[in-house]
Amino acid sequence: MRLKIILVLFSLAWVALIVRVFYLAINHNAYYEDLSDKNTIKSDLTAPVRGEIIDRNNNPVAINKLGFKVEIAPHLSDEDDTKLLDDELNFLVKYIPSLDKEKMKKIYLQNNSYYNQDFIQVADFIPYDEMIPVYSILNLRENMHILSAPKRFYPFNDTAAHIIGYVSNANQNDIDKDPLLSVVGTVGKNGIEKYYNTYLQGEVGERKIKVSAKNEEIAELSHKAPIENKQLKLAIDMNLQQYITDMFQDEAGAVIVMDVNGAVLAAGSFPEYDLNSFTNGIPAQEWKDLIESQDKPFTNKLVNGLYPPGSVVKIGLGLIMITTAIDEYWNVHCNGSYVVSGRNFRCWKKDGHGDTSIRQAIRESCDDFFYKASVKTGIDTMSAGMLRYGFGTKTGVDLPNEFIGTVPNREWKTKKFHQSWYIGETLNTAIGQGDFLVTPMQVAKFTALLATGRLVTPHLVSKVGDRVIKPEFKEVLSPNEKKKIDFIREGMYDACNAPHGTATQFLHTKVTIAGKTGTAQVVGISQATIKRAEELDMDYYSRSHAWMTTYGPYENPQYIVTVLVEHGGHGGHAAGDIVSKIYDKLLADHYIKDSNSK
Repeated sequence: MRLKIILVLFSLAWVALIVRVFYLAINHNAYYEDLSDKNTIKSDLTAPVRGEIIDRNNNPVAINKLGFKVEIAPHLSDEDDTKLLDDELNFLVKYIPSLDKEKMKKIYLQNNSYYNQDFIQVADFIPYDEMIPVYSILNLRENMHILSAPKRFYPFNDTAAHIIGYVSNANQNDIDKDPLLSVVGTVGKNGIEKYYNTYLQGEVGERKIKVSAKNEEIAELSHKAPIENKQLKLAIDMNLQQYITDMFQDEAGAVIVMDVNGAVLAAGSFPEYDLNSFTNGIPAQEWKDLIESQDKPFTNKLVNGLYPPGSVVKIGLGLIMITTAIDEYWNVHCNGSYVVSGRNFRCWKKDGHGDTSIRQAIRESCDDFFYKASVKTGIDTMSAGMLRYGFGTKTGVDLPNEFIGTVPNREWKTKKFHQSWYIGETLNTAIGQGDFLVTPMQVAKFTALLATGRLVTPHLVSKVGDRVIKPEFKEVLSPNEKKKIDFIREGMYDACNAPHGTATQFLHTKVTIAGKTGTAQVVGISQATIKRAEELDMDYYSRSHAWMTTYGPYENPQYIVTVLVEHGGHGGHAAGDIVSKIYDKLLADHYIKDSNSK
């Protein structure tokens, strides 16, 4: 009986084994065929060449230098023996002495493993001229691959650094967001390079090949070439940009030159830095100097610099005031002082401006007029108008990480500080001080609105491949504002041309322009202070920022020129010469026709 039981169990075991073999060999055949394909079919991805950037006159702004990278075969070392690896590296350094053997060895050992069957990159870029004389010698090495490797190069070095941006090696965070960067290797880190990175980097190519268990290629199954060399054309004129950079050598601040349709011809944030330092590897001391500088060279002040606008906002606030609370003929008598709630709000002119209308208030930048008009208008109406005119929101310019600034009002203060709003804050806002913060790009866009009546979207790029960037406008002015805007424009004309205009004595351009100066305080002035210190007598970093924003020609507006000189003191004094030279350059280069010149 026991023998029968053993035989039955033995038979059942054999039956189960046969069933399992049948299942694996027949029913599960498709699964293992698929698994086998994955083991034998390899996908080889090819990085595209990054698209170039050119300016409006086809001058190269960001290009690719031709060079080579070196890869070494895996498994040339183990824990105890690196002789084969040393032989390869010694041979390489013999012909390319500029390479660092120890650095390459460290990279190799970090990436070498039993499971890795791919060649390991040990040198990411060797210049074309350095490699070509020895290319044929190195390329014959069985354990060495010499492959083309373009490298980003910026011919203008530091000029327009903040708008062009730069590329750098993709880090793990970048790769997590876009896995294809592990193939491409570099990514735009700032400016145009970052904003248009997806377009510029192109699309990865793919080659499918059949390989043996030893990773040896047997056959090519398919090939898809990378989509690359996608070109960007800027609206920027690099000759004009360089001209402005040379003028701003010893200053910190920002300059924007924009046509009334939003195309930016030049835009500088100063001081600048050499873009090629980031593609070549920036020296430690240079990096330290940049990050410790009080002038903040890494900050793109065009869209990330937040400043009190000072008196430049009076042209917008004036339009709001004469269309909501007062009329264009309303006058105040300015005696240099206005007391509200026990606090003395002083006009910049100690003895006052006398009887003052909106036109004179803009021409001579009378603070007292705007103090008194703001009490009638109210902060809610003022802030709503400023938001409508483009402050407190992004301009839409094609640069990354644009700041929105602050247009203060009751609701904003309650949310941020859980405090009540005071009448004194309304008066401070009326002259562009207090918590009011703007970017230079917002001021340029706002100035275009005053010049044309339309709110334009600034843009740095004019063509993406074959696609032309078209102007974008918003109609934000009420019928009443359109009707009365000429009163503001006349005040802006006077500010630049009339005998008592705040900018008149500092301008010498051949083009008839209109505009507004501004002095934005960076330190408060005590109520106990009887006589203000002169700006030039103050410590440099305590001096006010100097603004001048303009449009021209006056009768036929074509261009906006906005200048901010950090710690420059009075707007006209610090910026007048810069503004004048820019307009004369636009005239000389035939951007402006001379029909409205002086």
